[in-house]
Formats: sequence, C-alpha cells, structure tokens
Amino acid sequence: MLMYAPGRRLLLSTLVLILTTQMIAFARQSAGTGEVRFTADDQDERDAGVWIDGKYIGYVKELKGDRKVLLPAGEHDILIKQAGYKDFTKKVTVDPDQIQTVAVVLEENTKMTYPGNDAAELRIDIQPKRAAVFVDDSYMGHGGDFGGHFHSMLVSPGKHHLRVTLNGYKTYEKDIDAVASSKSRMQIVLEKAPSSPPAN
Repeated sequence: MLMYAPGRRLLLSTLVLILTTQMIAFARQSAGTGEVRFTADDQDERDAGVWIDGKYIGYVKELKGDRKVLLPAGEHDILIKQAGYKDFTKKVTVDPDQIQTVAVVLEENTKMTYPGNDAAELRIDIQPKRAAVFVDDSYMGHGGDFGGHFHSMLVSPGKHHLRVTLNGYKTYEKDIDAVASSKSRMQIVLEKAPSSPPAN
C-alpha cells in the first residue's frame, strides 16, 4: 500500500493545480466583463431589436434578469432596429465590473412607406417568440409581435421574402405572395442549429 502513496499525492496535486487554474481563469473572465442595460420610454422602443457587434441578441425589454447583457471589456457596436424608425447606433466602451446604460431613443423614419388599404394581413405564430423577423430585408419586429389573436403583420400585395432568424437556430426563409385584402396564417418553429465542433 505504501508504494501507491506517491502516485496518490501526485494525482491529488495535479487535481488541485487544475482546479486552481480553472478558478483563476474564471475569476479573470468574470473580472473582464461588464453589463449593458437598456432604457426605453415607449412600447415601440421597448420592442425594438438589439444587435451587438453584428449579432442579434433579442429585443430591448427582455434584456434583463437571465437575459442580461454581459460583454467583455472594450468597445462594442450597438445597433437597434424597429419598423418605421431610423436605425439607432451607438458605440459603447464596457469597463470590467461596471454597468453601462444605453437610453434607446428612436427617430421616426419619414421616408418609410406603409401598406395601403388593400394590404394583406399575415398572422405568424413563431417559436421562439424572440426571433427577429424581416420582410424584404427590412426588420419588422420580433416573433411575439405577429402571432396570437391581436397581433399580425400588414404587407402590400405582391411577392415578398420572409426571413426569421435567432442565434442558435437555423434561419427560416420563405417567399410569400400576398393577395390584396386577404388574411392568412402561418406557423414557424425554428430548428436548433447543430452545435459547432469544439476548437482545437
């Protein structure tokens, strides 16, 4: 039994070294992140979609609690989109262990053209509801805006390209042909994207 003692000590020392290294790395990672919070005064601003460094992360009012935005220290580009408004862009510098607040103030896009009286009404039930919805490459809102009894999307008659996207899921794309003054309904369930292989 004595001849195994050095091996056990070596194994124990190795485990302690690994755990210590992981704890130091975690502490460094935690110390190197800060939080970004968003404030908004009206419903359109609270429902606006948020992109950080080119990646869609959700809509303004949901980015708190379990979905709070933690970013590595340094500069980040924020882009906020809402149908009928000009894009809101801001560059923020995140400091470790600090909270950065971004006040979302959207300016109406006066050049926006809206569907006329013969618009087609499209009700779309989307899962997950937080997915970003685009028609002809224009951001329209998140999935929760267009489903249920009281929500729908109005589009002008004719052909349109629908795209629904969310990080971690396969992008859904479909060409639709909207008929004047018609009402239609569709259901979209995004498929989980396959996990990326671990980096070597």
